[in-house]
Amino acid sequence: MGAALTTDERHMARAIEIAAGRHTHPNPTVGCVVVLDGRVVGEGFHSGPGTAHAEVEALGAAGDSARGACAYVTLEPCSHHGRTPPCADALIEAGVASVVVAVEDPDVKVAGAGIRRLRAAGIDVEVGGFAEAAEALDPAYFHHRRTGRALITQKLAVTLDGVSAADDGSSQWITGSEARADGHRLRAEADAVLVGAGTVRADDPRLDVRLDGFSGPQPRPVIVAGNGPLPEGGHLAERGALVMATEARPGWETVVVEGSGGLPDPLAVAQALGDRGLLSVLSEAGAVLAGALWRAGATDRAILYLAPRIAGGAGRSAFTGPVPTLSALTDGVVTETRTIGPDLRITFERT
Repeated sequence: MGAALTTDERHMARAIEIAAGRHTHPNPTVGCVVVLDGRVVGEGFHSGPGTAHAEVEALGAAGDSARGACAYVTLEPCSHHGRTPPCADALIEAGVASVVVAVEDPDVKVAGAGIRRLRAAGIDVEVGGFAEAAEALDPAYFHHRRTGRALITQKLAVTLDGVSAADDGSSQWITGSEARADGHRLRAEADAVLVGAGTVRADDPRLDVRLDGFSGPQPRPVIVAGNGPLPEGGHLAERGALVMATEARPGWETVVVEGSGGLPDPLAVAQALGDRGLLSVLSEAGAVLAGALWRAGATDRAILYLAPRIAGGAGRSAFTGPVPTLSALTDGVVTETRTIGPDLRITFERT
């Protein structure tokens, strides 16, 4: 039996719990709990751009009980004016005595300034000790603020011997229905779903979330286009897909990025997506684009659905492209494995 949680651990765990699963990008996912004399007097979370921040929601719920209280917040309170006033000022005006911050905000507009403002006002501030859990709440936000790029996750479905499609191109369905439903949950968590132009021409995909009862925002479809043509219509045209290409594509909203030979540079694509507030991107790209994104370092992790099936040496790999030597292989760590129906889901993070 594990050790009992400390008071700080218990209240910070609650702040993380109430924030989890909310779609707030390009803003961070944040939760806050206000505690007076050991009793929770206010809770709040951020719902998205233009809405009150977590600290303001929690202070509003606490009312006069916020004076002399301790606020537990999963991210450093902001110190700048955006769509809403600074949260550091709200905490100061409410008269809290102390603040426990899970992790400093890597955004250059904050980056310790909120903590300094609180301390200058005489508020006791403790920072750290919960950074790993807080970053796990919204890894795409932290990745974007540190690199400027969207966090791209490659989704893969393969047989035990690494085949993602038959020689004729057919790939439906390698995995079972449970894994396919889980893939839709990945879409529901993403700001955008990315494919290449070849997939659009071959499959006319929707790239939307199709889960019973789902009512959240649909991810933005993104097409990475090389020199080949794009169809004039289709599902993604209807959904207002964003095209990443080295030159404008008539009839499509195009973001022109640098590249060579008419092929967009993968890191430029990741940067451009981040610039547009699409911080969490699920790549469902085919083998050629998936390989290019991975080799360039634009893809940050992979979620692999491994089906208990054998192709026997025939079929197409999930990635294509040169691997000249074993030293070119990508090192990383498996952070999670679990079964989903008959399949195994493996999460791999680059290191």
